[in-house]
Amino acid sequence: MAGAPRRLTILQINDTHGYVEPHPELIWRGRTPEFRNLGGYARIAGYFDAVRQERPGAVVAFDNGDTFHGTYHAVISKGTALVPLVNALKLDAMTAHWEFAWGPEHFIRLLEGVDHPMLAINCYDKETGRRPFAPSMMIERAGLRIGVVGIAAFIVDKTMPPHFGEGLRFTTGEEALGDEIARVRADEKADLIIVLSHLGLPQDMKLAANVPGIDVLLSGHTHDRLESPIRVGATVIIQSGCHGAFVGRLDIAIDGDAITVEDHRLVPMDDTIAPDPDMARLVDSVVSPSRDALAEVVGSIDEAAHRNTILDCPTDDLLLAAIRKASGRAIAFSNGWRYGAPIPPGRVTLGDLWNMVPVNPPVTTAEMTGAEIQAMMEENLERTFSCDPYGQMSGFVKRFCGLTIFAKLGLPFGHRIDRIFVGSSPLDPETVYPVAYITAQGVPKKYGRNRETLPVKAIDALRLYLAKPDRSADGAGRIIAV
Repeated sequence: MAGAPRRLTILQINDTHGYVEPHPELIWRGRTPEFRNLGGYARIAGYFDAVRQERPGAVVAFDNGDTFHGTYHAVISKGTALVPLVNALKLDAMTAHWEFAWGPEHFIRLLEGVDHPMLAINCYDKETGRRPFAPSMMIERAGLRIGVVGIAAFIVDKTMPPHFGEGLRFTTGEEALGDEIARVRADEKADLIIVLSHLGLPQDMKLAANVPGIDVLLSGHTHDRLESPIRVGATVIIQSGCHGAFVGRLDIAIDGDAITVEDHRLVPMDDTIAPDPDMARLVDSVVSPSRDALAEVVGSIDEAAHRNTILDCPTDDLLLAAIRKASGRAIAFSNGWRYGAPIPPGRVTLGDLWNMVPVNPPVTTAEMTGAEIQAMMEENLERTFSCDPYGQMSGFVKRFCGLTIFAKLGLPFGHRIDRIFVGSSPLDPETVYPVAYITAQGVPKKYGRNRETLPVKAIDALRLYLAKPDRSADGAGRIIAV
């Protein structure tokens, strides 16, 4: 006689980006943005504890990475300040992306203090071909043997600054995943396969279509708030927003080879969640030494700043206006970051600026021909809108000011840009234009010449701009889809 189905609850956080306290998070209500105070590790820990009490011995909890970078406290400590907090969540495993921000060696040292495994089947040492991280692990929970395979962000050695992936090679993981799933099922007698991925939702959907045998795929990187699971064949995929504003909860039942989703919730970490007092004390120990300094008011904004739109956004319009003013260059570029909590209309604090650009890079100037500007933007549009999900290797569209780009986004690579204007004049391929940018992602090394690093960093540029904003010069860059 067959036994009763075994039930398991899977908890997911992804792309928390160092947000250890509650913060504003944008929720769309039609065309109107609404700001709710969400997130915070104390609430996440409180929710995890409540679910573990509700389902004793039947809960697994995972972190998809982008955990130890993204806010002042994370960056100033190179992630180390967050280690005790992350350990207190009692996670089962993680994978990674921005954790490589200070180089692979630093990340490996950081992991010495982390209580749970870091998994990455798709990361290889360039010289030896060996994996520096375990590809998978086994967990026993709820009477089940659970095989967990990790996939780190495959763009670390492709589109991130070069030091992120120094000495390492990253793939999508597709070439090795099928064999690992077969090995774990045959040798480890796994009842369930969970893939913990930081590829991004489009990439994970392709992966699930190409690699059979994945039961549950926990997706990260693209900050998607999935209110319902996506099914690709027999694979169930969830992703749970960003900044710790939500926790994903998936309740499944396993009866022989049959896996049934009994419930899925995208749970907002709002004030209805009882915070864990021990975690609250850990958070306070991290943030209290700099709380007053980061609360300094540095200016104000009339409209909300956010990064919740793909072609352009108010946060980066503000950032680029500051870069333009600090550099004296009419054209400026920045990366299309997804992370960074929104700033509601009103006062702007120093902490808001650190959330906006936590790497705080120097402002750099260069010279680019019109042809180089067009080639760089064509490359970026391909990396954003590629028909092949594995070709989507950027965040949002590269941010810029001083240009207007008319683009046919549905066309293939090399043919998307129809026209570019500098002000009201067409971009001339032969003309050399003075530009400014921040980070190696703003203007990659292969484009431009005569670079000069200015003695002003991004946060200082923002402070100077907000002290005396120049709203008379409307230089915000726009892509107009035609």
